[in-house]
Parts: sequence; C-alpha cells; structure tokens
Amino acid sequence: MAELPIPDVPPARCSGRFTISTLLGMEEAGRGPYTPTEGSSCDSAQPTQLSSSTLCTRTFGYNTVDVVPAYEHYANSKGVGDPRKGRPSLADLHSILKPDPSRLRTPVSDVQHSNGLPEAGPEAGLEEAEGEPGRDSEPEPVRFGWVKGVMIRCMLNIWGVILYLRLPWITAQAGIALTWLIILMSVTVTTITGLSISAISTNGKVKSGGTYFLISRSLGPELGGSIGLIFAFANAVAVAMHTVGFAETVRDLLQEHNSLIVDPTNDIRIIGVITVTVLLGISLAGMEWEAKAQILFFLVILVSFINYLVGTVIPATAEKQAKGFFSYRADIFAQNFVPNWRGPEGSFFGLFSIFFPSATGILAGANISGDLKDPAIAIPKGTLMAIFWTTMSYLVLSATIGACVVRDASGSLNDSVAVGSPGCEGLACSFGWNFTACAQQQSCRYGLSNYYQSMSMVSGFGPLITAGIFGATLSSALACLVSAPKVFQCLCKDQLYPLIGFFGKGYGRNSEPIRGYMLTYVIAVGFILIAELNAIAPIISNFFLCSYALINFSCFHASITNSPGWRPSFRYYSKWAALFGAAVSVVIMFLLTWWAALIAFGIVIFLLGYVLYKKPDVNWGSSMQASSYNMALNYSVGLSEVDEHIKNYRPQCLVLTGPPNFRPALVDFVGTFTKNLSLMLCGNVLIVSHLQELGPWKQKMPESRLMADGHTKWLMKRKIKAFYTDVVAEDLRSGVQMLIQAAGLGKMRPNILVLGYKRNWQTASPQSLEDYVGILHDAFDFKYGVCVMRMKEGLNVSGVLQAHVNLTFEAAEHPENGTGSRAAPGTADPTTLASEQQASTIFQSKQGKKTIDIYWLFDDGGLTLLIPYLLGRKKRWAKCKIRVFVGGQINRMDEERKAIVSLLSKFRLGFHEVHILPDINQKPRPEHIKRFDELIAPFRLNDGFKDEATVNEMRQGCPWKISDEEVDKNRAKSLRQVRLNEILRDYSRDAALIAITPPIGRKGRCPSSLYMAWLETLSQDLRPPIILTRGNQENVLTFYCQ
Repeated sequence: MAELPIPDVPPARCSGRFTISTLLGMEEAGRGPYTPTEGSSCDSAQPTQLSSSTLCTRTFGYNTVDVVPAYEHYANSKGVGDPRKGRPSLADLHSILKPDPSRLRTPVSDVQHSNGLPEAGPEAGLEEAEGEPGRDSEPEPVRFGWVKGVMIRCMLNIWGVILYLRLPWITAQAGIALTWLIILMSVTVTTITGLSISAISTNGKVKSGGTYFLISRSLGPELGGSIGLIFAFANAVAVAMHTVGFAETVRDLLQEHNSLIVDPTNDIRIIGVITVTVLLGISLAGMEWEAKAQILFFLVILVSFINYLVGTVIPATAEKQAKGFFSYRADIFAQNFVPNWRGPEGSFFGLFSIFFPSATGILAGANISGDLKDPAIAIPKGTLMAIFWTTMSYLVLSATIGACVVRDASGSLNDSVAVGSPGCEGLACSFGWNFTACAQQQSCRYGLSNYYQSMSMVSGFGPLITAGIFGATLSSALACLVSAPKVFQCLCKDQLYPLIGFFGKGYGRNSEPIRGYMLTYVIAVGFILIAELNAIAPIISNFFLCSYALINFSCFHASITNSPGWRPSFRYYSKWAALFGAAVSVVIMFLLTWWAALIAFGIVIFLLGYVLYKKPDVNWGSSMQASSYNMALNYSVGLSEVDEHIKNYRPQCLVLTGPPNFRPALVDFVGTFTKNLSLMLCGNVLIVSHLQELGPWKQKMPESRLMADGHTKWLMKRKIKAFYTDVVAEDLRSGVQMLIQAAGLGKMRPNILVLGYKRNWQTASPQSLEDYVGILHDAFDFKYGVCVMRMKEGLNVSGVLQAHVNLTFEAAEHPENGTGSRAAPGTADPTTLASEQQASTIFQSKQGKKTIDIYWLFDDGGLTLLIPYLLGRKKRWAKCKIRVFVGGQINRMDEERKAIVSLLSKFRLGFHEVHILPDINQKPRPEHIKRFDELIAPFRLNDGFKDEATVNEMRQGCPWKISDEEVDKNRAKSLRQVRLNEILRDYSRDAALIAITPPIGRKGRCPSSLYMAWLETLSQDLRPPIILTRGNQENVLTFYCQ
C-alpha cells in the first residue's frame, strides 16, 4: 500500500473525503498535507479519480491512498485495463503524485457502508449518486420475482392446445408407457436447456434481451445476432399461431350454434385481428397489467385442471359411457398401457414430433430478464420449477385419462348390451356396451383414438375446459407478444444489423419498446390474415430449437474453454449434458421437419455470414474469445514439440517499422508475402535519452499502451496480419537487441530482420551510423537473416502524416534511421491513429507484366530466391516474370546457365529465365569510381599507411573512420559494388522489384562508413524498389522429400 504520513489533525474537522488534489494543493502551499486551514474541511476538496479515499478512515490505523473493496469499483466494467470508479490507478500508488487536470472528474457519492454497497441496491445507489442534487427521482420500474415473472409465465407458455386436444389422442396411439417416454424425452431436452440457461444467467449480471442477450454475450455477436433476429421473428409469428388457435376454437363454437359472422375462414381473420389488438392494448398498458392478465389466465387453466380431475372421479352417466368414459378401471389402464398405432402418424417419432412443441416455451421468463428483480435467482428457479410442474401435469393427465376412457366408442345410447352378450368384442363389453361394429369399420366418432375433445367430455363441466383452451392460447400469445419486442429491442441497441435501430427506443419507466410492439403487431396481423399457418409452423418450432441448441452449446463452450471468467453461481449443470442437449436439439429439428430445419440453418448461416463480414465493434468477453486464446495457446505449446525441417521453413519477420504508419511501404512489402503464411511482427523502439530520468515518462506508459492498441488497429484496418510490439531503450541499437532476443513465443519467433535503408547516413550523427550497421551485425550474431529495403522516394512518410500523427510519439531526429521514435509527452488517441488517411504504396497496386529481378550473387541458403517466389504467388504480382541473374565466366556461360537452371528446377520454384553475368568483374567506369571515392572521402583517416597502433590511436573516439590500408585491402570489393550498380541500371531499370544479395562487412574489420558506402553505391539511382536480402547461410530451400 502507498502510505501517507499521519498528521495531528483533530478528528472533529474530518467531515468528508480526502483527495489527491487536497494533498497536492496543501503541499504546494508549503503546508503539511493534512494541516487544517481556515474555512477548509475534507469535503471541500476538488474531486479527482481518488475521491473514494477518506481522510478519517481508521480501517488500517493510518491514512492511505488505497481504498477498500467496493461495488462501484467493479460496476460497468468492460475490458481489461479500463479505469474503475473511485479506485486509484497504479501510477497514483506507485509514482510521484502530481496534479493532472485532465483526469479530474465528478466523484461517485460517498459509499455509506463499509462494504461499499448502497442501501437501495447497487444500481439504484449509483444512479442516485450520479444524479443532480435536488432532482426529482424517477419512479421505480416494475420488477417481478421468480414466481410471477418466470414460473407462471413459463408454465403458461408451455401449456397449450396440445395439452387439451392432442395429449389424450397421443395416449391412445402410443399407450401410457410410451406416452410417458415421449414426455420424459421431451422434458429431458428442455431440462438440460433449463440447466444451461440457469448457468449462463448466473454468470454475471443479466440485462434485458433474454435469449439473445444470453447467447450473444456467451458465444459472441455472430451467433447471438442471427439467433436474436430469428428468435424475435419466431415469437412475432408465434403470436399469430396462438391467436389463430384461439380464433379457430371460437369459430367452432359459433359453427355449433349456427352463428358464423361471415364464413369459416374470414371469421378466423376477424376474431384473430380483434384478439391480437386487445392483447396489444394489454401489453401497451405496461408490464404490470400484462402480468395481471397472465395471472388471470393461469387461474383459469388451474380451474380447468381441477374441473377435469373432479370429472374423472364422478360416476359416468349413460351419455358419457356411450362416448367411452367409465371412470377409473384397472383393465382400461392395462389396455391403454400398450401402444395401438393407427393412421399415417401412428409411429413413435411421428407422435414425438407432434408432442414436443408442447414442451417448449421455457424461455418465456428469460425473455423479460430486464423486468426481473434478480434475474440470476429468478431465471434458474422459475424456469426449472415451471418445467417440473408442467411435466407432472402432462404425466398425470395421460395416466388418468388412459385409465378412464376406452380407445373406441360409438357415442350411441343404443349400443348398450347385457354383460357377456355373444358377438360382443372389446373391453367395453364387460361394462355393458357393444362398440364392435364401429371399431371393426373404423367409424367410431368417440373414444381416445377418435375424439379430440375427450378432456371436455370427461370433465365435470365442459365449458371450463374450453375456457382453459382459451387461457392457454391467449396466455401463450401474450407471452410471445411481450417477448418478441423485448428481445428485438436489445438487438436494435447493439446495432449489429442495419435499418433496425429505430425500433430500439424505449419509453416509460420500464423502457417499453413501443415501436417494437407495433412491429410485432403488424407481423402478427399479417400472418393472421393468411389464416393458414400449417406451412410456417414447423419453421417456427425449428427456430425455437435452434435457440435451445445454441444455449446448450453456449454453456458447453464456456465450460470447455476453462476461462477464469466462467464462474456461474448455479452449479447443477454439466458441460457434457449441455453438449448432449445441443446435439439432441439439432436431431429433433430434422425429426420434426427436415426441410424446415434446412431453412432454419440456411437463415442462421446467412445472418452469421453478414455479421462476420461487418465485424461489429463490440467486446462482450464471449467464450469464442476465450476459445481463440485456448486454441492459440495449445497450438503454440504443441508447436514446441515439432522438430524444424527445411520443407516447413517459413520467413518469420521482425520488421523495424517504428510506428507502422510511418513506413507503410515496408509494412505492405512484408505483409504481402507473410499473409496467411508466417509471422510478421512490427517492432518500435521508444528512445529515452537517460533511463535514470525515465521516472516522469513512466507516468505516460498507459498512454503508450493505448498507442500500441492504435497501431494494432491501424494494421487491422490496412488488412495486414501482423503483431505490434515496442520497447523502451536508451538508443536504437540496444532496443533492437531487446527485440531480437525477446520477440516471439516458442517456435513462433522471427528469423529474419527487415528494416529500411538509412538514406541520411552521410549527414546523420556518427553514433547513429554505428548503431545502424551494428544492428545488422547483431542480427547475424543471433543467426537472423537480414532484409534491407530501399525505395527511391524513401520509406518514411511521417512528414506527410504530421497533421494526423499523435503527439505521444515524435518522429526521431533523423527520420530514416530505421525504427526509432522519440518518447514525448502528449495525449494518446488510438482512434485518431486508426482512422487516419491510409497512405497508398506500390505494394498495394497490381504490377502488370513487369519483371522481378533476382541477383543471386552469393549462396546465402536460398533466402534471396524464396522471398521473391512468395511475392510472385500473390495476385498483385502474379503476372510478373521472375528473372534470375548469377555471376559467371564468359567462356563457360552455357554450362553455368544449365547448372543453375537444373538447380532451380529441383527447387520447384518455377523460375525458368536465367541470365549469366560474364562482365561482373569488369572494371567500372572512371566517373563512377570517382563518385565512390568522393563518397568515402569525408570518412577517411588519411593516415598515410601508418602502422596499426598509430591508426588505432588516430581512430580513438571515431571508429567509423576508414584507414588508407582498409581502403586498399577492400578496393576490389568496393569496385564490385560500383560495377554491380552499373549492371542493375542496365538490366533492371524497368523492373517492378530488384532482389539482390548484398555484401557482408566483417565485424571489427570493416568500418561502418565503408559498409554503408558499399550499400549506397550498390543501390543508388535505381527507380524500382530494391531488396538487399542476405540469409544466415543455412538452407531455406531443399529438393529432397525427407
């Protein structure tokens, strides 16, 4: 902890907060930090980031800048490294305290309790704290608990017309045993999904958005966005489905009494539109009214259940017996216990596909997560309890009706016979009824297998079952009418798709999506007017199953990634059960309707592809991000176990770009041949004059990190697949040494050093010249290959970008020194850097039918050949013809050419045009020799061939100077560079790119100025870019298969 001295201050004077501004202001005034002043007190201090530290605290027995843990320090946290409310930064604790006006802000209000939690709940406390004093507080939004908000809502959505109209028929077809198996199989899927929902919803604070929010924050915006859109649409169409179910029931009642409004089809439309309009009015009245309506529907369904159960124990009348009801009978139960398949749908999976939609609806509570008091408690508890009670109701209903009603009955009172009458077949004969005729002719109108209204017939009062059907359909329609806008509103606010933001606006204390309600209403009315939903219904079921599959996969994926952030408080889940649930959900999709499953997958893939293409700028800490890290880590560690082989050699480049936007041509050149192939790492050396004076600058290190993010975003915007790293050093060479030694990870380490040519070496400081050549020597010492790039117009464009470059990094004193940038004070703004104008370079344009000329003068292991070959494989360079030039003797030109062609063919590089340079050792022109002599003249010692000891004494303090003896010894090598430059200008003046093997200066024997004179002479006055490439003398090409 950063401790502060304890002053002698009377406790009575302390009435508020201690801040850094108070401390600094008192120190500057020459007073002690806590000396009381007239008219001052602790609460009069100016607010700063450290406003939650208190002067009067006695927690630790002394005053401290550190603060105790508090809720607001973690609320609204986003990414790693974001500033937290009230918590001091590391610089505040570690560095010298200095006032920083740019960081002053309004403090969070005092936290009243020692644990930092406000009295009225965390969110309310923060909102009040950030509000203006004296402002009228807004009314509290309506929030629901787990019973009203989740359990009842889910139960109503799970119960539907299938419960009343199809479950008795399924029991007759499959028998009680297999019906229970169908129910339990369906419930297994929904229970596993419920457990997955519980785990996800308890892994952090859940906001509004329901299923979309859970999936998108777990798996990321790609899958979350696609599921959110189709899930909202599916709910909107489901409103129409349930409303039409209600309208059909009302239409049937009207038909029975000959009271049709117009005709059967139009009656459905009229009743449906009126019904959905009334439901919309209930929804617009607010969540409180909607919840009251749901409770009313719930009570109606409970009364209908009780009515049915009472009816099963009431002795059967003659009319009911004629329809197959005989109260509880063991032999009826035994007969109905086994299956009796009938009709085209008479199969296990056929009946399963009919029943399964009645087990869905478990997401109704999660879909209004924003309206729950505590979603982390309400969603798990309410969802699982709803699944339990609805499952029990299904099991009880199938068992009771299977023990009371026979499969076939005529409904005619004339079919009563004496018990034991001859010619009577079937179980009803023992009860005094003969249904043999209609059973054999399959013309029975009643019985479990024939009469869908068996529950109404069994019940004590039939109209109550009709009321239950009304309650089930209307409650499901109302739940979907509320769910669709809530999910869609969250999706609109995230702005993953265009043209939908208009519907995201909320109104009132509950932020009701009025526009979303109207859109859902329009969609529902549109499908109600179709009045034929048999075609769209399977697609809706598949959309819901898609959601189940992805919720289960989200839970599995978050668990398997082992992310430290996956810490759900709900522990009763299994990642393997979640994976099983996801797989089964996909299988059921195809079992229900295979073509609808394909359509659902097609829509999901299309929406997924759109989000992947757009790449929205969101960061939700999804399990996909954790998975990417896991995969990268596992592959990187696994790569360490792989032995290196020449066939798998890849040019992994450490590119000394400085700030990458300063040298875009260098970035584009390396990025072209490393993209999707090998490692590219952009290195930058931040030069600080004296490390002992680094202390003040370290306070700018967080801004340096922001700039690193900006450089990375700049590379991403330029579509360069590369990393960026920087180091702080006293000079360029020591910084590059750090990069060479420390860059990379495991086998993912650079093996080539790429840097720009130092154009200003003649006018630069001698030490920078020594450093530049020393960097090349260091690279060879560490077994790196070296690639130096020179362009006629230069590489550094920092002058052009001066208006756009952020002040945190100033260009170095000599802009062409390779990589360095001076550390300077300023304000980091990575967004400005990432959004600046992108400079175009030659490596971004198509080269046409030019040539890439390779001068393979010395055998460096093949790197001089490999880089142009990789460049030629790219689309922009594909039409370029590659020519290879090698030195040779005039009297052996054919033999040497055949030898090189044979070697290149074994390398399989596709280089067929080979030129022998017989005149490479000719003497250059006198004017060019003279120019070279003039080039090195300022750097000569002019010692007159004195002995070595005298020369060393004269060279004391200026090691870059060239002695007369060194000029004489290296004369032939110097003239060769002059001659090579003449050849380059003769043969390659119109080339797109020149790659040449440069000479190597022997360390300690070749002065840096002489070596730079060689490179200058070799590459001067050339229009195309020239790449001076030298491998580390180890093979990078092979013609063997092993």
